[in-house]
Amino acid sequence: MYPPWTQICIIHSWLQKLKLRISVTISACFRYFTGSDKVTRSGDIKVLHQSSDFLVVDKCYDVLINSDDPGVKITVEHQIRKIFPHFVNDKLAHGFHFVHRLDYSTSGVLCLATNKKAANLGSTAFSARKTRKYYLALLRGHVSHELIDISLPIGADSRPGHSHKMCSSDKQFCQYPKAAFTRLLVLQKGFYDGFPVTKVMMKPVTGRRHQLRIHCSSLGHTIVGDFTYSNGKDVLPYRMFLHSHRLILPTAIETIDVCGGDPFLYCDDPVNSKWLPVVTVNTIGPDTYEKLDNAQFPNLSVDRLDCKV
Repeated sequence: MYPPWTQICIIHSWLQKLKLRISVTISACFRYFTGSDKVTRSGDIKVLHQSSDFLVVDKCYDVLINSDDPGVKITVEHQIRKIFPHFVNDKLAHGFHFVHRLDYSTSGVLCLATNKKAANLGSTAFSARKTRKYYLALLRGHVSHELIDISLPIGADSRPGHSHKMCSSDKQFCQYPKAAFTRLLVLQKGFYDGFPVTKVMMKPVTGRRHQLRIHCSSLGHTIVGDFTYSNGKDVLPYRMFLHSHRLILPTAIETIDVCGGDPFLYCDDPVNSKWLPVVTVNTIGPDTYEKLDNAQFPNLSVDRLDCKV
């Protein structure tokens, strides 16, 4: 049971949801039938940092970085070509040096190099794990421990029809698993559309494909809106709630430190108001990054799947 003041907040959230239910439905129907959400994502991409060597942009959710399919008309590549045609390198298959990548469903900080030297230095920094990356996410359920270290190897899902997925090494169908390490810090606990949800910040030390999504799922707390790793069950949210929040990329020619903000704030917008924080454990700031970078004793270390979180 929650304390009385928390119960009051929960009741208040339900009253707000009842008040906004009609407007949410109308808004969702409008976006679906008019395609206005697609129009928004086809607009100019937001530039977070620009120099002679690097370009950092704020990628929108549900947008590919690039594609070989001519039928795909909206990609990060297309958006950047529109704004920076002079950066296009015709010798590259997709016109740009993407230093790293984000999933189709993930939003936030994405870095490109504007020349070969910068691309090599950036890629080397990622390979040597000299970068620091911080992600924000909403997870299903209330995570009971504030700071968690997750060390679960990740490999390819070898089952027929699952080539787009990865999996943790405990699965019999996991092929070629590699070490993967993530640190997770609880920021807030609350509710999304009436269901318990925890807002977290995560720092992946390794960079395995789908690493954060699999590690969260392995804890029993899938990312809100993650259709793939919820076994196709989490279909109601308008997006997957995973955002690349901050990137620190040190190179010999430039050190990049760019923040992509926090899109998961409570507001009166009919869509985003489905998230209602109730309890704040940590606020985003220097102390938060310090805990993720240097805390020596997490509340829980997970290196097997029978740990309770």
